[in-house]
Amino acid sequence: MSAASAEIVRGPRAWALLVVLTLVSIFSQIDRILPYILAESIRTELGLSDTEIGLITGLAFAVCYTLFSLPLARAADRGSPRLVLLACLLVWSLMTGLGGLAGSFVVLAMTRLGVAFGEAGGTPSAHALIARRIGPDRRGLAIGLLAMGIPLGTMIGFIGGGLIDEAFGWRAAFIGAGALGVTVALLVWLTAGPTPPLRRPAEQTEPYVRSALRLLSVPAFRWLMVGALAVGFATAPFYTFTAPFLIRTHGLTTAQVGLSFGLLQGLTGVIGALVGGRMFDRGVRRGARHPLLAPAAMLVMGALSTTAALFASAGWMAIALFVPAMLGFAFLLPWVFGAGHRIAGPGKEALASSLGLVASGLFGPALAPVLVGLISDNAAGVGLANGLALGLLIGPACSVLTALALMAAGRRMGLA
Repeated sequence: MSAASAEIVRGPRAWALLVVLTLVSIFSQIDRILPYILAESIRTELGLSDTEIGLITGLAFAVCYTLFSLPLARAADRGSPRLVLLACLLVWSLMTGLGGLAGSFVVLAMTRLGVAFGEAGGTPSAHALIARRIGPDRRGLAIGLLAMGIPLGTMIGFIGGGLIDEAFGWRAAFIGAGALGVTVALLVWLTAGPTPPLRRPAEQTEPYVRSALRLLSVPAFRWLMVGALAVGFATAPFYTFTAPFLIRTHGLTTAQVGLSFGLLQGLTGVIGALVGGRMFDRGVRRGARHPLLAPAAMLVMGALSTTAALFASAGWMAIALFVPAMLGFAFLLPWVFGAGHRIAGPGKEALASSLGLVASGLFGPALAPVLVGLISDNAAGVGLANGLALGLLIGPACSVLTALALMAAGRRMGLA
């Protein structure tokens, strides 16, 4: 593992790497969330139901994402994280572009499976690069910058996707995003530098399933995974159906939702990720007694405001009340990933990230959008108004459960 210390970069090289990894995170999120802002246009043209939209954005993505996340994380930890990231970036970008050519539910679902396959290794390999290239005293900030790509990607995806949809159609948005993603791969190749496999002692070469089980045997990490599982149920419906909710309930256009919701998501997300990363680093240095109290409190506040937003009388009021949840979700990421890395230890950061992504990306994204869609469709079938809002209450409830799990994890770990 001493070879890893020689790979640490500082100054302009470190910042160049972090900027490029943030770009990767941005395009990963753009390609992931485009179907959310384009859902109404896709549903209308292809004749889909809310349940089918939930299957495309949730189940089809989550199943493939989960199947490949752990082996790709293993490849990043044990091999070259740069090569893994490059391959994943090319795959998900190409499949996003192909989604713009889909003419049926089945074809679109297959392209989303391809996007999920590529993105399954994106975050773990990026975290492995951070662990190999960035010093431990700045990794909270580095993870925060990487996490900043999620709200920025959401903002760009919502705004750009909405505007392109109205001007050129939803297919152009998919094709354009895929083409731009391919160009980012060249920047990764130039800035990451060679990352040859690390030489490891024999005791560190156990199969990844055994390594995962060993990590899950740590109580603090288990509670982190419970929190990740719950937050998947909170975030998936929030991002899948908020745009359709605002369009149907308050009469906003796709472009209006993209500009307002997307811009606020980007701004609050950037603030949340950066502040969260800095606060995590400070907590590590000070040995915080309750290391996960801050993100837990943010999630509770977001749950309360989201519940109010779903029954607000005006569109602008609903959007404003969604802001605390956006802030809380971004604020959470550096804390959870950073805590998971510290529990896992050197050389297993990608594994810890992958387990967190599997927990947050399997059941929640697979089931929550489908449940929301079923509630919405059945409510409409019996003549209930605002059925989508009733389904979206799943999100605030699971945000509170996430906060409780984080408090339990914090009581079982120390960051000193």
